[in-house]
Amino acid sequence: MVESPLETEIRVGEIQRAEAFPETNKPKMTKLWIDLGDEEVQSAAQLGYHHDPEELPGTQVLCATGLGTVSIAGFESAVLTVGVPDETGNPVLVTPEEDVPLGGVLY
Repeated sequence: MVESPLETEIRVGEIQRAEAFPETNKPKMTKLWIDLGDEEVQSAAQLGYHHDPEELPGTQVLCATGLGTVSIAGFESAVLTVGVPDETGNPVLVTPEEDVPLGGVLY
């Protein structure tokens, strides 16, 4: 876990697998398995408002790393998948416009 938010990196990953996660107490949650180039990590994110889990594999995403791991309904989430709110406040994934090398750090 990082000592300061300035130590957190935003890295590019590619979703390898995704599935709906209805066991949580938040709506529209999705389980994600993400390849960061040098490791595979898991993330839980409220993506069901705009993103069908079946269509997510192969999508490149931005992930905040080094924040520690949390257990959400028994699923270990190790990165925060970055999104921005739509006009109603629901998350929309932030993705690179074109494919870039996995693990790349946002600067």
